[in-house]
Amino acid sequence: MSTIFGKIIEGSLPAEKVYENERILVIKDKYPIAPVHLLIMPKKEIPHLQALTPEDMGLVVEMIQVAQAMAEKFDIAEGYRLVTNNGEEGGQEIFHLHFHLIGGRRLGRLA
Repeated sequence: MSTIFGKIIEGSLPAEKVYENERILVIKDKYPIAPVHLLIMPKKEIPHLQALTPEDMGLVVEMIQVAQAMAEKFDIAEGYRLVTNNGEEGGQEIFHLHFHLIGGRRLGRLA
């Protein structure tokens, strides 16, 4: 795998894992912007949201289900943000699809 997330998935780079199954990995963000800031990623290497195929849609549903479970686990189910960036113009820095689960404090409006 070619990205930092790929290296974490294959085990060649460390990360603080909070959930893992055969298709999904969840880690704590190294540079959190809120008390809870998790990264939810598929183990399948998909560069961004626009690269999803119809066959990948079940994986996205599972990622959202995992986000819901993590929100419960980290006691933020009453208020959180689930975000993904798509492409350089959308602010994406690591080209491996991932969602940011952000919460644990009151979040402001997005511009």
